[in-house]
This record gives sequence, C-alpha cells and structure tokens, in this order.
Amino acid sequence: MQAKIYYEDNHLLIVEKPANMPVQADNSQDLDLLTFYKQFIKERDEKPGNVYLGLVHRLDRPVAGLIIFAKTSKAASRLSDALRRRAIDRSYLAVVHGHPRKDSGQLTDYLWKDKRKNQSYVVSPQHKQAKKAQLNYQVLDQSQDFSLVRIQLQTGRSHQIRVQMQHLGHPLYGDQKYGAAVNQVGQQIALWAYQVQFIHPVKKEPLSIQALPPASGIWTEFDLSNI
Repeated sequence: MQAKIYYEDNHLLIVEKPANMPVQADNSQDLDLLTFYKQFIKERDEKPGNVYLGLVHRLDRPVAGLIIFAKTSKAASRLSDALRRRAIDRSYLAVVHGHPRKDSGQLTDYLWKDKRKNQSYVVSPQHKQAKKAQLNYQVLDQSQDFSLVRIQLQTGRSHQIRVQMQHLGHPLYGDQKYGAAVNQVGQQIALWAYQVQFIHPVKKEPLSIQALPPASGIWTEFDLSNI
C-alpha cells in the first residue's frame, strides 16, 4: 500500500482510504488505515516513540475516499466537537441503481441498527432505539441504468447512505448488504467520500479538500471532470 496524503500539517492528516480496508483494527486482523499511517509517520519522521493519531470519523470497510486523522489530542478534541455540532461538511459520490424521481431532495428516516447482524433498518420514529438520519442528495449525471449522486450527510448513522438510498428505491451499485437483489457478488460498492470542509481546529481557517474516485469500473459511465 502507498500513502495517499491530501493534506498534512502539525495538527491534521487527511488521507485517502482504499476500498475494503478497515479504518481501525478489527477481528479480521487485516492491516488497518490507522495502524498503517502511524507506522508510516514513525518511519518517515524517524520518531523514537509511539505516534499519536486520533480517529475523528469512520468509513465503512468497503467504502473508499477521504478520512481525517488528528495528529494532536487538542485537534482531536476540537474536531470531535465540530463533528457533534455538524460543523464538518462531508460529501460523498455514489452510483445508484435507476433514476430518482426528483433530481435533488432531503431524506429523513429513522434507523435502528441490529448490532448482532451489523445491519441497519428504517423503522418507525416510535421505535425505542430509533435514531434520526438525514441527508441531502443531488443527481449529477445519469446513464441508461444508473445515476451519479452527490450526497451530503446531515447526521452520521451507521450505514446511513446505503440504507436511506435503498429505502428510497435506489440501492447503491455493488452494495452486497443493502442491494443484494440487484447487485452481483464481487462488485465493488460505488460510494466515495470525496470532500471534507471545516474550520481548521487550530489555525481557524476554512479548509476544503477534494478527491475524485478512480476512472475505472462503474465510475467510467459518468463525467467526473465537472464535479
């Protein structure tokens, strides 16, 4: 694996997470992103002790794109607070089956996660463990069978984009968990974390970082140059 760093200073590290790599160590014992970059920084900077790297947010294992790490505890605390206040704007690109009836809109659902199955469901707002989930979407381009959609999260629920788009009737291309009826085994999920925007936790300056998905697979059906 090669390091793909989009932004770095003394406080922050913003990198590209590869698809199918866990963000942090899990039961699979596969190399995870957090461990990789701790070791990368330790070797690159010839640091004698342990490297501090704080996890600010997560991406599902099959999902690729931008992820933010904090290089100091102060930055980690401030970024976590910004995330709670919804002051970190996270935008995604997704390829979904079919063509949504509306070219843009806001989806509001209530989700419940079955932790045993690691699967989330749309439930009634009266469900005891229901959590409100909200996102905005905009259709950017369409092919014969699919749509390219930009999604901005308003909340950060588990599997939120995948569940809400499936509930809308447009599951994500390649999503084996929430779109098994329309996807083939082995297809890579087309969900990419392409932009993060927030105020730098220390410098107090606006920061906007973008990374486009690779020009391969299902992404080649769409023009990504004008995004």
